[in-house]
Amino acid sequence: MKKFSWGHGVVIALAAFMIFILSMLFLFPNGQKNSEMVTDNYYEEELKYQDVIDAKKRADELQEKPVYSQDKSGIKITFPKDYDNSNTTVKFVLNRTDDQNLDIHKSVQLDAGKSFLIPGQVLKMGNYTLRLNWTKDKIDYRMDYDVIWK
Repeated sequence: MKKFSWGHGVVIALAAFMIFILSMLFLFPNGQKNSEMVTDNYYEEELKYQDVIDAKKRADELQEKPVYSQDKSGIKITFPKDYDNSNTTVKFVLNRTDDQNLDIHKSVQLDAGKSFLIPGQVLKMGNYTLRLNWTKDKIDYRMDYDVIWK
């Protein structure tokens, strides 16, 4: 049996590097197949993004903010108890970054408890971004939540 020399080490290191590069070439694109743009009208929505920034800032400045909770029945959004929901429209969007066919867009009415429920039956296991938009007296508010549905 031959002795292991530095030449053998260089050949092994070069072969390992080539295997690493080839595995990145063939394996990495397979993980990105389901990634899609969040919206089809990206450039038009980018121009309106200052309105989104202002709505988020107004929502952050509220004393009491809507909160979300989740359990087996679904995702419940609860507004503060002293919130007056007259002249209010509430919309939400649940975005899935891996499959836009699983996105949910809806306008809802708050119930007597100043809340609404997104049923668990319409949700698939995975990561969502919940975008809660509401308009109170012609003033827009927006809050974003990262949701992991299991």
